Amino acid sequence: MELKDYGLSRERGYLSHYEIDVITLPSHLASVREAAGNLSGLLSTGRVRHWLDQLPDPGLEEWAREARDEEVRTAMVHYSFLVQAYVWGEATPPAFLPANLARPMVAVSDRLGQAPLLPYSGYVLDNWARLDKSGPIALDNIYMYQNFVGGDDENWFVMIHVAIEAEAGVLLDNAAKLVSVAKNGDDAEAERLLVEMDQAWERIYAHFARMPERCDPYVYFHRVRPYIHGWANNPALEHGGLIYEGVEKLGGKPQALRGQTGSQSSIVPAMDALFKVGHSDDPLKSFLDELHQYRPVQHRRFIEDLAAHTTLRSFVEASGSQSLKDAFNACLNQSARFRTRHLEYAASYINKQAGSIAGNDPDVGTGGTPFMKYLKKHRDENAAQLV
Repeated sequence: MELKDYGLSRERGYLSHYEIDVITLPSHLASVREAAGNLSGLLSTGRVRHWLDQLPDPGLEEWAREARDEEVRTAMVHYSFLVQAYVWGEATPPAFLPANLARPMVAVSDRLGQAPLLPYSGYVLDNWARLDKSGPIALDNIYMYQNFVGGDDENWFVMIHVAIEAEAGVLLDNAAKLVSVAKNGDDAEAERLLVEMDQAWERIYAHFARMPERCDPYVYFHRVRPYIHGWANNPALEHGGLIYEGVEKLGGKPQALRGQTGSQSSIVPAMDALFKVGHSDDPLKSFLDELHQYRPVQHRRFIEDLAAHTTLRSFVEASGSQSLKDAFNACLNQSARFRTRHLEYAASYINKQAGSIAGNDPDVGTGGTPFMKYLKKHRDENAAQLV
């Protein structure tokens, strides 16, 4: 396995190989880009739907099929933010997404093989750029390109995720290498790669630990989180989903789609695949299995191929090298540690908050599932599968 075959790299991991600020969309998308660029201002008027209803439908079906991948992914970022703002930008969500947003949203998402709402890839992976193009992908040199309302808390929340994803490139590259290393029975190289992964996890954890510096839990819950919910399991939507007007293939039926969530990140699922970490059936496992289909197609394929081809666990179990086993277990413990920190943040940023914002339930994740109980269970299952 090689990362380049999946559009990934050691330097950027799952992050886009391009930066969104240098992508130029065609002129027929100018009004969309203008609205997306002023989305904060439109939301502040309190009648964002009035303004978005005036956008033309640029008829993207043919363009979306033929345009460069980078352009379609950029259009996906802008349209998915506009769609989320339309649904959650006023006090009561609508039953319908109007055709001028629904049709282009479905056109670009169909081309990318993703659901027609904001995905993690549109929120984080494709929605960043460096200020100094000769500098690193680091917190002091990156910014969030497309915003909802903007501000430190929203920017920092996404920037932390971007920094984590960049650091994870080492995990993905070494995971791909470990597939062949394990099959070749090379204890020393396997140990070296695992130790390197453990060190990368430390850097990831250091980024994750900085979340509270500039993203306040109260502000996150009331000013950041409301816009990223989906349409599934959300009592604020009267039909149990959102109807996409003018999209013939959807037949006028409500679409119960999952919201953007860090659980759509492919880092931990790739590590679970590599180390063959399994989870017993529960609502969160079913939810995570469902979320797999919300990831970019190549990221799905990478996880699936890792799971299909890795023999690392059996190789380590059969090895006489205690230091190799220690290195394997250290990486497993890092995944469990990451899940623990996720659990702590879920508690402080969501579960302990209380609000009356439509669809913003502190007991339910943005993906639409009661999360606290099952996050604990998955963390404990992860830690229980050491060799």
